[in-house]
Amino acid sequence: MDITKSRKAEIQDIFTAGEDAYIHKYPMCKQQRKAMYSIINCRRPRMGKHIDRCDQCGHYEISYNSCRNRHCPKCQAGKQHEWIEQLEANLPFVRYFHLVFTLPGELNEIVYKYQKLCYDLLFKVSAQTMLQVASSPGFPGIQTGCLSVLHTWGQNLQYHPHIHMLVPAGGLSEDSIEWIKTGNKFFIPVKILSMVFRGKFIHQLEKLHIKKHIDIPGNFSSLKTELYNKNWVVYSKKAFAGPGQVIKYLGRYTHRIAISNNRIIAHEQDKVDFLWKDYRDHSRWKTMQLDTLEFMRRYLLHVLPVNFYKIRYYGIFSLAGRKQKLKHCQELIHSSFNYCKKLLAAKKQQANIFLRKCPVCKKGLLRFEALLLPSVNRFT
Repeated sequence: MDITKSRKAEIQDIFTAGEDAYIHKYPMCKQQRKAMYSIINCRRPRMGKHIDRCDQCGHYEISYNSCRNRHCPKCQAGKQHEWIEQLEANLPFVRYFHLVFTLPGELNEIVYKYQKLCYDLLFKVSAQTMLQVASSPGFPGIQTGCLSVLHTWGQNLQYHPHIHMLVPAGGLSEDSIEWIKTGNKFFIPVKILSMVFRGKFIHQLEKLHIKKHIDIPGNFSSLKTELYNKNWVVYSKKAFAGPGQVIKYLGRYTHRIAISNNRIIAHEQDKVDFLWKDYRDHSRWKTMQLDTLEFMRRYLLHVLPVNFYKIRYYGIFSLAGRKQKLKHCQELIHSSFNYCKKLLAAKKQQANIFLRKCPVCKKGLLRFEALLLPSVNRFT
């Protein structure tokens, strides 16, 4: 198939076309149902309208509201930009590493069935692994921190829970009076991280099973042996030059959904063609085709539990007292804290890239003024 000549489609079009058939074929939880209807109705009449007015000439336009659902491909860019601004203005100005903690496929069924418990456990164990090994005397022996982001998908939209983690190349000494740098090659071997991560996760999973918080079918001892015999994957990318570079990189992960509209090639004859990167084949981009309902099923696998936080902070990045801790780190690194404030102010000026220019005067920007109808963003 010549994909360059295929009709361009969006995820909203796919869900609209397959809505009725999907409802009759697959059961959905409340969050999946809400995500589906939000995607279908985003920037359409059911969401209501609002006024955008030019800040120069007063020209106004009436537009449909966004759904603001975090699983909608149209509603994430602004949130991502705001998050990047706030974080970049606070992180210590040092090199950073990007780690990925991945669970083996043997646990997928259990993790999906008990999502909130197991996602919380994945966050907790991966962070504990990093902080504990980094503070060990045989390794750097430092107080460090990490920022963790949960993803549940692979490039082909299959279920693949893993944590993306941002870690500084250094940390505070045990007495907190100096900042200790590490080399550009990561200061903890990934094999050590993998073994500690595996042991901690299996131990905590067994505790949940013993306390009957989760029900693991079959013989847990056999599963435990199988999991210990596997090499768990912890991947580390080389150090980035500074927070600006790494946050821009990690920013692509924070508010990302399972697949964006720009990867959709075509939606024709009840088939969806989309691009995916095959990491087993030297990261080559390939085309995959799925039935409309199978595409929707895979997409909805990644709807998160209600009120679940998919971005979390640990160690010196933890929210409790973070401002004071990071300011202290900045001072020890001899990096200007005022520089970060100026950086934040400069970044805020860039927020205008998400505003449209006035089509009348060509100078002003169309800014939100008022709602005309109440926004409908809850579906039952």
